[in-house]
Amino acid sequence: MNFVQPIRDMDKVVDVQEFLASKNKRDELLFCFGIYTGLRISDILRVKKSDVYNKDVFYITEMKTKKSRKKSRTIMSKTRIVIVPELKRMIRDYGKELKDDEYLFKSRQGKNKPITRVRAYDILREAALACGLTEIGTHTLRKTFGYHIYMESKDVALLQDIFGHSSEHITLRYIGVNQEAKDNARRKLRFKR
Repeated sequence: MNFVQPIRDMDKVVDVQEFLASKNKRDELLFCFGIYTGLRISDILRVKKSDVYNKDVFYITEMKTKKSRKKSRTIMSKTRIVIVPELKRMIRDYGKELKDDEYLFKSRQGKNKPITRVRAYDILREAALACGLTEIGTHTLRKTFGYHIYMESKDVALLQDIFGHSSEHITLRYIGVNQEAKDNARRKLRFKR
């Protein structure tokens, strides 16, 4: 199992966005949609133009969390996602050419199908390699969202709630804060004779 990390350096976030923008507007939007919403890739790929076009918020039933752990019955609660102005502008510009019922991240194969999770991974890996990043995958988008919210607010309880984690420790480990602290501690270690 590969462990992926958030993109911690804002300059690298910009580098990845610029790389993707130079290749394909859909792929740039995919990256930005992930880092601005914090959604899992499986949920991002199900979004249609009509869900988000010219809207300030949208509602989504998250695939992974729609089941109750208590009694294994389906709960159809929706998560409210705010669309920040930068993302709204990108959706508006990109979505002009799409029909309302089309997937936002439409595949070039098939009539109206979203790109696959594997394709999303390939897009992100290509950008990461071009920008000198390692340990990158589809969860990097969600982790980058969480890492930067945490660094700005230091509100781990808020992130725990957003991610649906059972403890703050899990949230800090998920966004790479614990690993970053351990790595920095090891880097500072010096033994003297």
